[in-house]
Amino acid sequence: MNIEELLQKYAAGVLDFTGVDLAEANLSGVKLSGINLSKANLSVVNLSGANLSQANLSNATLNVARLSGVNLTRAILNKANLNVANLIRANLNHAQLQGASLVRAELIRADLSSADLFEANLKSADLREATLRKANLRCANLSEASFRGACFRGANLEMANFQSSDLVRADLSGANLREAELKQANLNRANLSGADLSGANLRWADLSGANLSWADLSGAKLSGANLMGADFSNANLTNTSLVHANLTQAKLIKAEWIGADLTGATLTGAKLYSTSRFGLKTEGIICEWVDLSAAGDRSIIQKFSSEDPGDFFNETSPTIRIIVDAALEHEANFALAGAYYQISRQYRRLKLPPATDIGRRRTVFTFRVDRDEELLPIAYIAILPFQDAIATQKNIDNLVDMIKSEDLSQQGLNTSHRVRQLRAAIAEAKNESQKIREMQKILELAAKLNFFKTPTQTILTNSSAQTLILHDHPYFGKRFINQSDGNATFFDKMSNEAAQNILPALNMVIDFVKSFHYIEH
Repeated sequence: MNIEELLQKYAAGVLDFTGVDLAEANLSGVKLSGINLSKANLSVVNLSGANLSQANLSNATLNVARLSGVNLTRAILNKANLNVANLIRANLNHAQLQGASLVRAELIRADLSSADLFEANLKSADLREATLRKANLRCANLSEASFRGACFRGANLEMANFQSSDLVRADLSGANLREAELKQANLNRANLSGADLSGANLRWADLSGANLSWADLSGAKLSGANLMGADFSNANLTNTSLVHANLTQAKLIKAEWIGADLTGATLTGAKLYSTSRFGLKTEGIICEWVDLSAAGDRSIIQKFSSEDPGDFFNETSPTIRIIVDAALEHEANFALAGAYYQISRQYRRLKLPPATDIGRRRTVFTFRVDRDEELLPIAYIAILPFQDAIATQKNIDNLVDMIKSEDLSQQGLNTSHRVRQLRAAIAEAKNESQKIREMQKILELAAKLNFFKTPTQTILTNSSAQTLILHDHPYFGKRFINQSDGNATFFDKMSNEAAQNILPALNMVIDFVKSFHYIEH
């Protein structure tokens, strides 16, 4: 069939031209909206400026075709071959290109907004400044392609292959890149804010100057990546691999990176305000200084000698564990949640509720804190809902007196100002504790329930992985068959009998405090 015959039939209302052979034909500027050219041979055809909106080109061959400026909105091109085709400025808005092959195709400034490119092959294609907003590129092959300045805002790129691709200054904000392959990709100054990169492979990728604020990189692999000056503020880097990554002057303000592996990484000049120093693997880390200022303006600098970074970053998070010798039931859980909510409003250092591990016989409440020096004062407050609070707080007061009266310089703890700061923090907690006790409604429900009268243990763990048993009720772990006095009376009697508390040995207390890791401003 020649061109004239096709155009005549189309004008007469015929739309089905399945399998037609129009190789090398000149159809530039024609209007063939809604035409069916499925399985057609359109190799080397000239369709520049043509209107093929809503056309069916599934399984068609358009290799080396000239399609610049073509209108393919809502066209069906599933499994079509467009290798080395010229689609510069083409309009493929809402087009279907599932399984299509566009190897080395030119799509500069093309519009592929909301297009479906599931499992499409765009290897080595040129999509500079192309628009792919909300496009579906799940499992697509985008390796070695150029997306410089392209827009992928809100696109689905899950499990897509971007290996060795050029994404310089690309906008991938809010995109789904879960499990995507981005090994050795160039993402210099790319916008990935709010993107989901969980489980993505970014080994040896260049993310220098990239915006990754609020991005989810949990479980991602960034080994050997260039992250110089990248913005990770408020990002999720939980369990992320950053082995030998370059984080020089990266912005990590308020980032979450518990479990991250920073082995051999470079962090000199990183901005770490309100970022945890704990729960990290940092063997062989390279870091001369970090910026701890809220604005990242270097107004608060922490400098290190060659050995200091290992003391600043640690694998162990400081924790307070309150172990209750009973299983947590619903009523007690409700009372405890309410009590901690009200307590946190009065005592702002208690930032988060505890992690709760409920066993058949015991319940463990774990509070994570940001600094070692917060362990004792926060423990002073965290125990408040329990009847053991009086004994536990008394132990803390006695420990402070022990430290105060001892010649600490003889014990190797020659930083007296640190001890003064610790005592001041505990004094503040004591004052707030009294205010909370005076607010009867906060604790009155807990006081009525047997769960809060049950024996407890309070155990502190610092960032050096040293533990200190702050309180251990004499009846903890003991079970009694006969409780003839009735449950409530029995619990009250048991508490009164536990008035005598055994304090930790002085040398244990000194060793525990001495192994704190402090931030020096």
